[in-house]
Amino acid sequence: MTGLVDAKCPSVGILMRRTFCVSLASMVLVMTGQARAQAPRGSLKIAVIAKSEANTVFVAARRGAEAAAQEQSARLGAPVEILWLTPPREDPAIQADRVAQAVRERVGAILISCSDSVVLTPAINAAVDQGVAVMTFDSDAPDSKRFAFYGTDETDLGDKLVATLAEQLGAKGKIAVLAGNPNALNLRKRAEAVKKAAARYPGLEIVEVVHHLETPADAAAEVLKFDAAHPDLAGWVMVGGWPLRHSSQTLALIQELQTRKLKVVAIDALPEQLIYVEKGLVPVLWAQPNYMWGKVGVETIVDKVARKKSVPERIRLELVRVSRQNLGTWARQLQAWGFTGIPAEYLKLE
Repeated sequence: MTGLVDAKCPSVGILMRRTFCVSLASMVLVMTGQARAQAPRGSLKIAVIAKSEANTVFVAARRGAEAAAQEQSARLGAPVEILWLTPPREDPAIQADRVAQAVRERVGAILISCSDSVVLTPAINAAVDQGVAVMTFDSDAPDSKRFAFYGTDETDLGDKLVATLAEQLGAKGKIAVLAGNPNALNLRKRAEAVKKAAARYPGLEIVEVVHHLETPADAAAEVLKFDAAHPDLAGWVMVGGWPLRHSSQTLALIQELQTRKLKVVAIDALPEQLIYVEKGLVPVLWAQPNYMWGKVGVETIVDKVARKKSVPERIRLELVRVSRQNLGTWARQLQAWGFTGIPAEYLKLE
């Protein structure tokens, strides 16, 4: 049609071609402008996929990630955005789907805590093969193509937990290990580390490693059930602080610990767990600074992806011993990280 117009009326044909070219150029500019508006030069979108929204330690990690993203945006002069893709409840298959979703949404990087390393490794590798940088935190997938892991040294953690409980028990008695999800690599390693550490104390006997759904109510119910079946139990090593968080079982658990005088040592020291320290029911909590999972994770990803820096493959999360002696200091640290619900009297302590 254009050729026919050109032959009969060259000036009209030239005009049409010019109009078409101008229109096409305008469309390209508009589309390019939209693309730039959606993804400014140097911007970085990071998907954060923790194990479960029901687990409050990961809410802390989200706060850390979002705070770090804001700080890094200012330093880079370009937006660093957090895309929160954590499942409502723990499910490694859903996590794998969220990894694929993150790739479809064109993220530059993924920060993930793996509920099951076997399930997540193929998903992580597929993301990396498509150009997405992947970093793990808390629970690793060491055989995957992830570039770094940030988390606790599980052997050191096991040693600290057992040594603390042995001190309370005089290094003798029957104990149980509360270990959460049996498929989570970090928790399996923690339980193994606890067993190895306990073997160095001839007077300690591990009765059982107890697994459960990683919610406060499920964990507390499992503790109460196990206690009832083992009247000679002397103490617990909790490689996660699940039952010490607020739930419908909290009052029953507090009464159980007071009545049975069970000795307990546990991981994490979130605001709702501090009452156990203050009351002397759990004299020592070994806190993982969960906020730092997100903060250090995002900072490391920005260094790797945006700044093109070399980063360590393993970054160790240092534990904090929380007892009555430093309860006030720790409470104020939690407040500085944005936690709420901290009793005012704890904040006033030395």
